[in-house]
Amino acid sequence: MGNQAETRRKKKKRGTSGRKEKHVFTYIILIVFTLIYLVPIVWMTLSSFKSDAELFAYPPTLFPSTFSLENYFDAWGRGDFGLYFKNTTIVAVSATVLTVVINTMAGYAFAKYRFKGSTVIFMMFLATLMLPLEVLMIPIFQVVRTFHLYNNFLGLIIPSAATPAGVFLVRQYFLTIPNELMESARIDGASETKILLRLMLPLAKPVMSVLAIFAFLWRWNDYMWPLVVIRDTQKYTVQLALANFSGQYAVDWGSLLAMSVLTMIPVLIIFLIFQKQFMKGMVAGAVKG
Repeated sequence: MGNQAETRRKKKKRGTSGRKEKHVFTYIILIVFTLIYLVPIVWMTLSSFKSDAELFAYPPTLFPSTFSLENYFDAWGRGDFGLYFKNTTIVAVSATVLTVVINTMAGYAFAKYRFKGSTVIFMMFLATLMLPLEVLMIPIFQVVRTFHLYNNFLGLIIPSAATPAGVFLVRQYFLTIPNELMESARIDGASETKILLRLMLPLAKPVMSVLAIFAFLWRWNDYMWPLVVIRDTQKYTVQLALANFSGQYAVDWGSLLAMSVLTMIPVLIIFLIFQKQFMKGMVAGAVKG
């Protein structure tokens, strides 16, 4: 008996040691890929504090000899970055709120209600995921022109409010919530509106946070659609402004790098605010069909 117990302890110890080695190898791989991903961002951030002479110095250096905010002042003042920042904030925040509201309601309806043609309509939603934006751009632009939304912030906000990916994400999450909760609320006399507002939406905070982060990121970094819809330079978003810094004969690299760093800050803030709910939403309902 003693020998058998000792043998089991040795096998258990070897198994634990093997798992630890696998975990260490996994962590090393993740750290390496993280560093590879972060190197361009770190280089861009540090280079935004360099002078033009240091930017083109050879051999290149990672850290600036002196940290200077001149590029940031130039980008904010001479580059009129404050205006572009305001425009993009208006568009991104408005579109994010509208996207969360519409996609949450649509995903809830597809998940919890069965009506005639619901499956066909949902399949049509998913089918649009297979179509690239370039295919849909012309008909959407015609609709924008028809409703006089061209060269208007509403032309940036409204067309992107309902997204198939957002509807699918919310639907999958609501499918993980038992229908018995809704039945119990109905028995207690709750209306459908009260069930949605008082019961389902509080439970859906994680997926709504995920959708808010994705929607804000999509709208903040969008370049193609604002390029098509916006003509007036006073209504440019930051992505159009960044492209505008690349002139025909010269590029103001210092201001361009500074603006690029500034455009990352709002996205980081949004993620830090919603990161707890974001992690819950990413793992909940990922496999339920």
